[in-house]
Amino acid sequence: MAEDIAHLTLTSHQQRLLNASVSIRQSPPDRIDFLHSIQCQCGIPYKNPGDGVLEWDRKQGNASLRIEAGSAIDPRTGDFVRLGLPYGEKPRLVLIHLATEAVRTGSPVVNVEESMTAFARSLGLETNGQQLRALKDQLARLAAATVRMGVVEQGRAVQVNTQFVSAFDLWFPKQADQRILWPSTVRLSEEYFQSLGQHAVPLDARAVAALASSSMALDVYVWLAQRLHRVPTGKPQFVDWNSLHEQFGQGYDRIRDFRRRFLQTLHQVGAAYPTARITADDRGLSLEHSPPPVSKSQHKLL
Repeated sequence: MAEDIAHLTLTSHQQRLLNASVSIRQSPPDRIDFLHSIQCQCGIPYKNPGDGVLEWDRKQGNASLRIEAGSAIDPRTGDFVRLGLPYGEKPRLVLIHLATEAVRTGSPVVNVEESMTAFARSLGLETNGQQLRALKDQLARLAAATVRMGVVEQGRAVQVNTQFVSAFDLWFPKQADQRILWPSTVRLSEEYFQSLGQHAVPLDARAVAALASSSMALDVYVWLAQRLHRVPTGKPQFVDWNSLHEQFGQGYDRIRDFRRRFLQTLHQVGAAYPTARITADDRGLSLEHSPPPVSKSQHKLL
């Protein structure tokens, strides 16, 4: 009997997702997050692609994203240090945080030294030790990176070549064994800030927090958030497994292995986005018109 009860015990992640799902079903959001629409379609690496990999290209539909690893000056030596490409769930959370703060304040300047700790705490992450150092390390990688975002519409390519961040302050921790560059304040580039103002996708902060530990879950959620409400009513859109594998299948050589993991992830995302109307079969996914996670009326109220 005790073993049966143990099997029913939820992990902390499952409990967080369950609580978020109940809250999302019962009440509108009390906080809205944002992310650029192209970043909702094209994700960054799930895992570290290696120090020698300096570029990352992703394409989905008519949207394309390229991220180029950057360098930052070591304040102790005055020499440039290569930071590598951002990867994993943390830079995704950082991008959401920077976009959210910029939209919320109407300013491209974000003070992450004061707000990043509160942000990490709101997502259930530790605010000291390895978790916070890794979070700030990924912010440094994003701050130094160059990004190229483009969309092809009606045979015409519209491209923005910029950095997420145009200026940032870097400093080292006092401990000699911690060699991580930590930005404390960042200024979003004017090109990115202006583009964000036109293409910010509202997200339910409760869903972001509940899915924060999985890069794939975050990618699937933001993809559906910008996609489903644009599907014409009564005209479902079909996406085959090959296309889904190309978009989300980093690290999966076999589509059947990816499909199994994706369906597990989709179940989690569905709990955080309960109004999403999606059906899956052996061929792929059928997407039907669904309300966005945050309605226009809810957006205006907050």
